[in-house]
Amino acid sequence: MKIMVQGTGSSVGKSLLVAGFCRLLKNEGVSVAPYKSQNMALNAWVTNEGLEMGRAQAVQAEAAGIAPHVDMNPILLKPNRSLGAQVIVEGRAKGHFPAMEYEWMKQGLKQVAKRSFDRLASRYDAIVIEGAGSPVEINLRKNDLVNMGFAEIVDAPVILVADIDRGGVFAQLVGTMTLLSPEEQSRVKGYIINKFRGDQTLLMPGIEMVKPYLTIPCLGVVPYMEDLLIDDEDSVTTRIEPKGKRAGLPAVGVVQYPHASNLSDFTPLEMESGITLHYIKTPEEILSMDALILPGSKHTLHDLNWLNETGCGNAVKKAHQLKRPILGICGGYQILGMQLEDPSGVEGDVTCEKGLGLLNVHTRMGSLKTTKKTNLSWNDQRLNGYEIHQGMTNPIFNEKNWMENESGDCLGMKEASAMGTYLHGVFENESFRTWFLEELGAQAGNWEYQAKKEESYNRWASHLEMSLDWPRIREILTQSGNL
Repeated sequence: MKIMVQGTGSSVGKSLLVAGFCRLLKNEGVSVAPYKSQNMALNAWVTNEGLEMGRAQAVQAEAAGIAPHVDMNPILLKPNRSLGAQVIVEGRAKGHFPAMEYEWMKQGLKQVAKRSFDRLASRYDAIVIEGAGSPVEINLRKNDLVNMGFAEIVDAPVILVADIDRGGVFAQLVGTMTLLSPEEQSRVKGYIINKFRGDQTLLMPGIEMVKPYLTIPCLGVVPYMEDLLIDDEDSVTTRIEPKGKRAGLPAVGVVQYPHASNLSDFTPLEMESGITLHYIKTPEEILSMDALILPGSKHTLHDLNWLNETGCGNAVKKAHQLKRPILGICGGYQILGMQLEDPSGVEGDVTCEKGLGLLNVHTRMGSLKTTKKTNLSWNDQRLNGYEIHQGMTNPIFNEKNWMENESGDCLGMKEASAMGTYLHGVFENESFRTWFLEELGAQAGNWEYQAKKEESYNRWASHLEMSLDWPRIREILTQSGNL
């Protein structure tokens, strides 16, 4: 059995709907897995096998109650402004390619996508497939391997999702269906209106009025959930908007440079009630924070230059002089060091740059990419997480103030109020999160991250079951049969 969720555009909520469908089916006792043939995102995950995949599919797998596997996302594109995109196939980086060259690669990648899907279909009873962007990017339809092109390959029924929060929801739906071919239109079994705010009785006349233009049924209207803390496809899109501080609570600022990646690292902090978390871009915002975090980066040298050009780098140094806690993760850790070298041009033409100089480490970029689950020793405890980075960072001075993994590799360093680490997922460790909050004078909540996530998945699934015609969706899935 299989069903595909496509959208009228990007960020309409496809990823979260797939996660919710997976949890609903899991709760019914169905063996289910998520799938997305091609994902373009800066949020990544490392599987138990040390392979890289999209974070959204890892979240969906967790909602399905299974371990993430690279077959769930065989092709991952990580955009890079100066180099096109890094293409990751079946968990391994193949290099950076411009858009046109990647188009030429797609024909061969269709076979990769189908092979991964077939393996999943042999292991699970149901597959919930996620599309990407819009299915009517007609200029790209010839080589499509993620929307209607892939639905044809695996003969999957499609549900179309539109985002009413952006406005123009009926135009989105009618325009999309009009641009689909008759064969593609017959594949679409219904539509969902997502992210609704307000009184649904005001929307119902519109659903009736659009029927002459839409032959497919409405399968439900999903009210917007303000406090849903499940990672979306790329970063934390709905939570990076500016927000006000709350009186008496420390403010933690995540510096949002242009290529910031893996912002999902900070979802656990979003769940803490003792602080306010902000995504910031200006020197003034940086200096108004009680603590700073420099996140991962897909293009570290470019983001370092951005910090220097905007004055944000000097603001971080000033915050350090004021003894405010500063944490760098992955690319942010590299930026906090003394120097970054890229002699092979892994990230472009710049071969060497001075870092912000808050940690006595230096980084040398290399062609090999580290992707693995790992842990490190910190405060006599083991912290679990994963690594995704180019290059290695080593201490300049032989002082034992760095964090080691089991092999003795340097995965982090702490000096005074500055600290850096390669460990993604570090805040999922209760001991570290508690320590970080106590450094700010904030009290950690009495909860466990994994339990909180489970509660969120179940709450989201219940919300969808009440909002949608779930029996009808379930029937579409059942009727899809097997390949």
